[in-house]
Amino acid sequence: MKINPLEIEKSLDNAQRLIEQEQGLSPSLRAALEVLLLLVTVLLNRSTLNSKNSSKPPSSDPNRLKTTRKKSDKSPGAQAGHLGKTLKKTDDPDVIEVISIDRRTLPKGTYHQAGFETRQVFDIDISRVITEYQAQVLEDEKGNRFVASFPEGVTKAVQYGNQIKAHAVYLSQYQLLPYKRIQHYFADQLQIPLSEGSIYNFNVQAFAQLAAFEQISKDRLAQAAIAHADETGININGKRLWLHCATNKTWTHYFPHEKRGMDAMDEIGILPRFKGILCHDHWKPYYRYPFTHALCNAHHLRELTRAWEQDGQSWAKNMEKLLRTINQAVDDAGNALPPNAVKDYRKRYKALLKKAEIECPPPDTSSGKPKRGRVRRSKARNLLERLINYEDDVLRFMENPLVPFTNNLGENDIRMTKVQQKISGCFRSTEGAKIFCRVRGYLSTCRKQGITASQALKLVFEGKLPDFVA
Repeated sequence: MKINPLEIEKSLDNAQRLIEQEQGLSPSLRAALEVLLLLVTVLLNRSTLNSKNSSKPPSSDPNRLKTTRKKSDKSPGAQAGHLGKTLKKTDDPDVIEVISIDRRTLPKGTYHQAGFETRQVFDIDISRVITEYQAQVLEDEKGNRFVASFPEGVTKAVQYGNQIKAHAVYLSQYQLLPYKRIQHYFADQLQIPLSEGSIYNFNVQAFAQLAAFEQISKDRLAQAAIAHADETGININGKRLWLHCATNKTWTHYFPHEKRGMDAMDEIGILPRFKGILCHDHWKPYYRYPFTHALCNAHHLRELTRAWEQDGQSWAKNMEKLLRTINQAVDDAGNALPPNAVKDYRKRYKALLKKAEIECPPPDTSSGKPKRGRVRRSKARNLLERLINYEDDVLRFMENPLVPFTNNLGENDIRMTKVQQKISGCFRSTEGAKIFCRVRGYLSTCRKQGITASQALKLVFEGKLPDFVA
């Protein structure tokens, strides 16, 4: 049985009106009925929300069906300009095995060598490498001993090398494997005993080595022409904290904090110095800073879908179509529209919102006693007022080629944090969350700069930073 939200909404409004008109109800019964209507409304809203009309993930959709892919005019497979990942023969194979013909299987005759036909097999050899340093010891005629100096960093009789440290941190902070599974991997594949304490110490060492990089990352983001910001809740030993993300196409910075608002942003120290354009999802504390803003239209599209599906607001459906049309026009024009097109779309935008004011008016406050605080508005009305009051921030992507249609870059960069929480459940401590944020921010930045995570971590344990930092 399908639920029609509009019919249920109509029935609820009718029930509310009848309750208000009924004179013989006692105050307690009236209050109880109003609470029941409120609970029904809340449950209805929850049951009709999905990934297309809210921020809920697709995995939470009940009886989720795979959508049929729209037919494209492009040919199947990789498109022109795509960098392929197919294996190619190398000119310097590690091992060459010559296969000779058994001449006894050939017909009688005289043969001469005409070359070789080659085939290559790519494989791996997972093995440990133990290097023993033998420092020469000399004695003079008086019995004084002189010992050669060991390489820098070789301080113990037995110790782990930088490659093991980098590999353990890679598995922990990039592949998000729990310590116990990393421990089993090293024991099974490499025959190397590795305790969970050692893995933690490697992470701590990487965290300390990257202190200077983190400050450089914050400075670069503060000086950027455009950046994206987002925040998400994280679980630290059962306590709810917030992970803040500031990012752009070349740099990424994460930081955990007890608060979500301006106190956290001030302590992080990026946004108070920022002078460019910040893309975000209309979290109000961002507007307490004087820089230019650009709002995420992916959020608007989902909210407009909800307003149409649940509240029957036809203006919302038309606005969704208009925003998608503008986005397609911007893409076709090379990321920025000419002035005449901008003027035309703004005119259509304003005209649509003007009609929406009639269909979705503000709440009526003319009757009854005035209530303290803000007057409650519907979700559709709140969305409409946002689109009206923040028109420039909604449509900034039309004119500025730097501004994208959505804040997807910020949301994509923060997404792996949710994966980490699903795998591990929580961070055990605030220190562990800070380690994850600093190391993960460094690895994300290096990936954006064309450096693999393995290469980046190797540099960390060698005490170096990538060239792009300079």
